[in-house]
Amino acid sequence: MTKKRELIIFHVDMDQFFAAVEERERPEIQGKPVVVGADPKEGKGRGVVSTSNYEARKYGVKSGIPIARAWRLCPNAVYLPVNYSLYQKVSAQIMAILRSYADKFERWGLDEAFLDVTSQVKNFEEAKKLAQKIKKEIYEKEMLTCSIGVGPNKLVAKIGSDFEKPDGLTVVRGEDAKAFLAPLGVRRLLWVGRKTENRLNMLGIKTIGDLASYDASVLAEKFGVAGTQLYLSAQGIDNSEVQERWERKSMSRQELAASNFTFKTTTVKIRYENFETHTHGKTLAFFTDRLKDIQKSARDLVQDYLRPDRKIRLIGVRLSNLFSTDKQTRLAE
Repeated sequence: MTKKRELIIFHVDMDQFFAAVEERERPEIQGKPVVVGADPKEGKGRGVVSTSNYEARKYGVKSGIPIARAWRLCPNAVYLPVNYSLYQKVSAQIMAILRSYADKFERWGLDEAFLDVTSQVKNFEEAKKLAQKIKKEIYEKEMLTCSIGVGPNKLVAKIGSDFEKPDGLTVVRGEDAKAFLAPLGVRRLLWVGRKTENRLNMLGIKTIGDLASYDASVLAEKFGVAGTQLYLSAQGIDNSEVQERWERKSMSRQELAASNFTFKTTTVKIRYENFETHTHGKTLAFFTDRLKDIQKSARDLVQDYLRPDRKIRLIGVRLSNLFSTDKQTRLAE
């Protein structure tokens, strides 16, 4: 019987994408702290940071923090409004490059994508060369850098792309996946947010290696289905396929108590000033309770509805496709 060939998956993550595009367009701000988001209004502005460059991050300015706090941390930064039309245009050009190399392609927001390149290369050594070729083409055509994780599945590739930033390339073969993950903190797993991390820490689980060696039955007892998923992930196991994962759905609930829940689907509701209303949903490949996953999904979903000629009256966000890690049950819509 022929042995099934091991998959080779890329996760491509553009470095500080919004800020990098702004720096490319405005050479005079290169080398300075750059913050893209709301107007800080000298520390009294409302809204949050969308993206900051690495210079700004040295001051503690990160995506998702209040813009007023960013101003207090780094008042001398260059503050710029979000220019979605520009980012969408650049993203489309980058995604076209990535699609041309992939057997299967999964776009994840404006600045990330998974590529299944299994049939394009013979082994991980060739995969590394292909990743280098992709990085070079993106830089030559768009003057932007990206970090790429190469692995036997989406989980390992995603963690790999964040391992050595910016302009990084991390290759993890299947036989090395468990050892690669072991010393990393459990927060590095895709669906582990602060609450789940704290609960794991209370069990003495600090690293992914700790999680991999923990009793799987106890994890299932305490976290339900999510516990089994955590255990498998700590072993470097992920069977999710690379594929587009977009869907449209109606709004059924306006509010949600998210404590101790993980989710897969984010839906946004947009209502214009004339009360015209739209909903748009996205389902992730994994369960998560991380705030930045909510923010990223919601931001990506709403971008198509931000138009200079139309004022928005309301934006709402709903999480669904839930698992309770306390009650170990899946919640129906």
